[in-house]
Amino acid sequence: MSIWTELTGVDFSLGMVDAAGVPTRSLRAGHGEPVVFLHGTSGHLEAFARNIPAHAPHYECHAIDLLGHGYTGKPDYPYEIPRYVEHLVNYLDAAGLRRVHLVGESLGGWVAARVAGEHPQRVRSLQLLAAGGMVANPEVMQRLKTSTTHAVHTDDIELTRRRLELLMYDAERDVSDELVEVRHRIYHQPEFVRNLPNLLCLQEMEVRQRNLLRPEQLELIKAPTLVIWGHQNPFGDVPEAQRLAEAIPNSELHLFGECGHWPQHEQHERYNTLSLEFLGATN
Repeated sequence: MSIWTELTGVDFSLGMVDAAGVPTRSLRAGHGEPVVFLHGTSGHLEAFARNIPAHAPHYECHAIDLLGHGYTGKPDYPYEIPRYVEHLVNYLDAAGLRRVHLVGESLGGWVAARVAGEHPQRVRSLQLLAAGGMVANPEVMQRLKTSTTHAVHTDDIELTRRRLELLMYDAERDVSDELVEVRHRIYHQPEFVRNLPNLLCLQEMEVRQRNLLRPEQLELIKAPTLVIWGHQNPFGDVPEAQRLAEAIPNSELHLFGECGHWPQHEQHERYNTLSLEFLGATN
């Protein structure tokens, strides 16, 4: 199954939005209340190809490339969390989105949680999928930094495949040749290569520590929140998800079996059903 055939039958558009000077790649589909999907570190909007078709009949879907990622602009400064927050809010303003449902995976969840706490009037509900930002684990940080750097600086597509396989419980099932090709092309844009240190700055201990989600920040989140985590998440154990859910006042935790770091992709049927039920209950 191709990423783009996943969208067969969906009326969608793919274009660039000027988010206060940062050209931002955005896939839009559907009508209704807006739902904005945010991917993880070194990811891109195709991470939600298996979710847009299920959500578009009910919601106005926006899947975007985060600051410095995918085909979005790559300004030359370190991409710390306040920069991502500023960029996302600028995107919402540019797209005319006053209040949205946020869905964030990994880094996207980290950013979404900060936006929900700092701009509660903009967030109707929040979904955190294997969200980052709770801990600074040197081993995990080094694995992310090394695997991404090797894949970006070496023109060997198999290194990109291995970087993607790190994310999945069943890589043979969920890492397609097309997904590898999409990411390989993104990784080898000259601007992406040049700005990689900016993109990976959160894998540096000092930078990460000052950006971590603090309990007092999570307590500020007022939106109904869904926390989803894979039992086999290679970048964080289940207790991390439990601490995250416990720290957010109005949240519920769901654990997926046989699932790594991309629950929305690996367990898309279960995730889509759960997400639509959750979104429906928040209306």
